[in-house]
Amino acid sequence: MHTPDLLHRFEHLSQARVFVLGDLILDRYTWGNAERISQEAPIIVLKAEEQHCFLGGAANVGHLACGLDALVRCAGVVGNDEAGRALRKMLEESGVSSELVLTDDQRPTTVKERFVGRAAAKHPSQILRVDHEVRESIRHELEETLIQGIERHVTEYDVLLVSDYAKGVCTPRVVRSAIDAAIRHQIPVLVDPARGVDYEVYRGATLLKPNRTETRQATKSEIVQPSDGIDAGRQLCRQLDLDMAVITLDRDGMVLVSQDLKGEAVPTTARSVYDITGAGDMVLAMLGVALGGGADPLTAVHLANLAAGLQVERMGVAVIRPADLHAQLVGHRCSGDSKIVTCEEAAQLAAEHRSRRSKIVFTNGCFDLLHVGHVAVLNAAAQMGDMLVVGLNSDASITRLKGEHRPIVGQAERAAMLSAMACVDLVVIFDEDTPHNLLHAIRPDVLAKGGSYSVDEVIGHDVVQAYGGQVCVTDYVPGRSTTRILETIQERLPAEAA
Repeated sequence: MHTPDLLHRFEHLSQARVFVLGDLILDRYTWGNAERISQEAPIIVLKAEEQHCFLGGAANVGHLACGLDALVRCAGVVGNDEAGRALRKMLEESGVSSELVLTDDQRPTTVKERFVGRAAAKHPSQILRVDHEVRESIRHELEETLIQGIERHVTEYDVLLVSDYAKGVCTPRVVRSAIDAAIRHQIPVLVDPARGVDYEVYRGATLLKPNRTETRQATKSEIVQPSDGIDAGRQLCRQLDLDMAVITLDRDGMVLVSQDLKGEAVPTTARSVYDITGAGDMVLAMLGVALGGGADPLTAVHLANLAAGLQVERMGVAVIRPADLHAQLVGHRCSGDSKIVTCEEAAQLAAEHRSRRSKIVFTNGCFDLLHVGHVAVLNAAAQMGDMLVVGLNSDASITRLKGEHRPIVGQAERAAMLSAMACVDLVVIFDEDTPHNLLHAIRPDVLAKGGSYSVDEVIGHDVVQAYGGQVCVTDYVPGRSTTRILETIQERLPAEAA
């Protein structure tokens, strides 16, 4: 599908009303410094520094759909515990209706607790995950209440999403009643199936969305390439009386198979993958928002593919906004390169990374005639944290700073070259004479600058130090500068001409 067509269809989506049914999960992260090995046993000692909670499972699907400007209601079960109360509050704060979130005194809220450690100032890595859960089916009384609530409210929505994590809420009776009620009122039902369950429970759904592994388990067939996914999708559509199947194939994108057994592969764009957490939830949420908003299935799959690509580029489960999708579709960011962002986008991405305990590093410069000195400074800055943001002087600001004959290379090309470097995560072009506005917006943990400066001579040190940030001066390659390169060219030209 051509981008202009996809953009037109995206811009004409109506606001979707989305009903989410499934297993509500609280993701709890404890971050710290993995400083040593215990004397008591051969295990890492994590010096805990900070703890945060995030929505997971069906709760995350609802949260992501709400971030896409949908009106959302979640239905599920939590325990009568601190985690359940926190999850319910987080749903409400994100704008998701929790009236059908039931409380069960006899089971705990499902919590996935992850311990993440940083060693030797490197990128944080997950050390251990502890799951607090009960997988048995919910009690009959809760089944009844859920079924009655679904049947009473489903007609208020454009689409029903079932997010099954096999934690006991999506019992065969609940799922069957939900599908029947929605289909009876001509409301599409989209299902993200649980791994390893009998898919017969999802019979008659509008759309089934398994991933590569789940599809292989369900169809007993290997999914090596997209054509294999199309064959497996046809099998699922025939066996389960589905209108369509969407199979996600990670690096190979997605395939869509319709009831007439026609299949289409939707490839993904090569991206820098930071974290696949929540990518499946993002796909389900975007499919629901698009189909609920009036899109055709192929358009919905293209948008879901795009949203999932943006998701994996960000640390943790990040909310993708309509503006993010729109920016990609209108080509605001360079073709095939989403590293070039606005100040507002950089601030949002930095905040999302920081919420996952990532360390944000910022450096800035003109980077006119990119040379080995620049490369050395950028690589050194990147080693100081987990995410490197580069502030790039615009053409106009360079002319003011260095004279009317500079820059030699335009800002679009300079930004493209910087974004091609593996150590650079984001590039922000700024038009002011100093990066102060960027520093106030992004609030990096570290401001890095290459050269022989003292810390007090680094422009912006006062901004960063005022909120507790660090200013570092990196090593540089002596005698390497754009000015010196230009002088060398001028010196050699007369000699060569002679």
